[in-house]
Amino acid sequence: METTEHYFKTNKETWNKKVAVHAKSEMYNLKAFKEGENSLMKYELDALGDVSDKSLLHLQCHFGQDTLSWSRKGARCTGIDLSDEGIKLARELNEELKLDSKFICCNVYDVNKHVSEQFDIVFTSYGTIGWLPDLKPWAKIIASRLKEGGVFFIAEFHPIVWMFDYLKKPAELSFGYNQKEVIYEEYSGTYADEKNEVISKEYGWNHGLGEIITALTSEGLQIEYLNEYDESPYDVFPDLVKTENGMFTTKDKLYPLIFTLKATKKS
Repeated sequence: METTEHYFKTNKETWNKKVAVHAKSEMYNLKAFKEGENSLMKYELDALGDVSDKSLLHLQCHFGQDTLSWSRKGARCTGIDLSDEGIKLARELNEELKLDSKFICCNVYDVNKHVSEQFDIVFTSYGTIGWLPDLKPWAKIIASRLKEGGVFFIAEFHPIVWMFDYLKKPAELSFGYNQKEVIYEEYSGTYADEKNEVISKEYGWNHGLGEIITALTSEGLQIEYLNEYDESPYDVFPDLVKTENGMFTTKDKLYPLIFTLKATKKS
């Protein structure tokens, strides 16, 4: 437990530093967002459709852009994140934009200590589960916070992409698909601003699709679909090629970059 707490403490410190960098970055484009631009991507918009008057819990929401985008679409949203600075900025944006989202700062494993409501939708996306050493308690949280008939949706980078060490040039296949050992990385910059001098110190874990599906189904969730895509909406890996539809692919398209999964809580 002490080791796990050390991992989370280090990651929290890093994400607290990243918030200020990301808020100024072109990737997050806060100016356009404040002027009404939606931060959600095609995958999640197509999957969840009309969210008007639905309750939505967003796990690991960073500084809340996607949470607030769902709120703009009519959902009643609660966002959760480990970063104090992320939640602080999310609350400021919520107030500035005159929306009604709630934001809570806590470890995703501690959600049930802070939230008792059940939701129509639990949502998480893009770079979330790699920060969690164990998906069993994660899945338990999701199931406990869903109403009967409620939907869980995740859009996430494919496990294969995390097998590469991107600190090496060119990137090398270095980590196991189902690797249990923690991965530590230390580098300058962030995926949203590689030239920034902020130092990131991060602990992460790889989770294969089998582990993800088994964790969710073990908690009674019924998988509606699992889709894999060779296109990413974000240009966050080396040497990606931009397509005509604004997505990004590897040059050879030998492996998927994204997966989406939708599941339902059955009675």
